[in-house]
Amino acid sequence: MRRWWVLLVLAFVSVAGHAGGMEKDAGVLVFGKADGEVPGWSILTDRPDGWTQDCCMYAKAIGVNLVMYQGDWTGDPERVMVLNVWPSKLSSLEAELQDDRHHYLARDPAAKVDALAIDNKLMACRGVHFEGTDHKDDLVVFCDPGLATGIRLSWSMTLAHDDPKKAELMAAFQRVVEHSKYLRYKDEAGAKNGKAKATR
Repeated sequence: MRRWWVLLVLAFVSVAGHAGGMEKDAGVLVFGKADGEVPGWSILTDRPDGWTQDCCMYAKAIGVNLVMYQGDWTGDPERVMVLNVWPSKLSSLEAELQDDRHHYLARDPAAKVDALAIDNKLMACRGVHFEGTDHKDDLVVFCDPGLATGIRLSWSMTLAHDDPKKAELMAAFQRVVEHSKYLRYKDEAGAKNGKAKATR
């Protein structure tokens, strides 16, 4: 997910406090129903201690599937974890990465680009750490849960380059990405009792 989404919104997040660890059993589940040839999907991950999750108000307003943040949602996009899911169109995860890199460097040719280490045991993920000349760092990770799922997804977060809690925040972000799991979303139960379910 590229940082351009910031331009679409008038009010974003001001975040305070520490990144923290993961709350026990604090799972976050986001889903999308089947759409044409793309099966229904669910993404399950952990929520860091003290963070707020939102899928349906702020996230929807900026056209993404989930945001997680600390403090109040007031106007600053820094320290916001963003999940974006879309039907896969490019040929590979590497192609997604290169396309994003191309757009970022077109906007900021002097930015530094490094790999961001991600170890997700359940799906292929590739991460990039952009250091912009605007003194902002953008962490972007693309993941591919497999051809049969019909989707790809990304996690992203922007930080001030000199954020005093940068190391903690990056570690929390990496844990969220590494704990992300794909589950197939099934809607059969919804027709009977208004509920739906996610299965492996």
